[in-house]
Amino acid sequence: MGAFITSLGLMVVAFAAMEPLTAATHRWVMHGVGERVHRSHHRVRHGRWEANDAYPVMFAAVVCVGLWVGFNQPGWAGLVPVGVGVTLYGLAYALVHDVYIHGRVGVFGGHRVAHLDRLAAAHRVHHLYNGAPYGMLLPIVPAELRERARRTDRDPLEGASPGRRGERVAAVPRT
Repeated sequence: MGAFITSLGLMVVAFAAMEPLTAATHRWVMHGVGERVHRSHHRVRHGRWEANDAYPVMFAAVVCVGLWVGFNQPGWAGLVPVGVGVTLYGLAYALVHDVYIHGRVGVFGGHRVAHLDRLAAAHRVHHLYNGAPYGMLLPIVPAELRERARRTDRDPLEGASPGRRGERVAAVPRT
């Protein structure tokens, strides 16, 4: 039972650690040295894929290597629950960001989810100003950007923005 609790703990910690790690990667890699690839995400997509889709493929490859090591190298078994936690975070991120916010799969069919709408509003601030918030599941919108967005006629926090590429645009409660 102790090994199960330890593994569960590692999985939860890995999941939780992914939000700040993702925000940092988004800020300093995708909006830094890797901006050329990420730029496609901030433009209208033509077709099903964008260059930015290479990022989750690369991240998944790293997790696969970690899982392989965890399963096959004595003493490295702790990488398995860490890999599971990271994978669950990636799944949550993909469902929120790609499926719900950007409507890339079309499964919600107009169904609204209040908490996800708040995340979508924060993400629209990111797209409006090409800056913070960089996180996805717990985005931190700087107060000055929140106020700036509220003063514009494209207020993403109130849903006045016309939306881009299937992004949710209905009224969103303030967070």
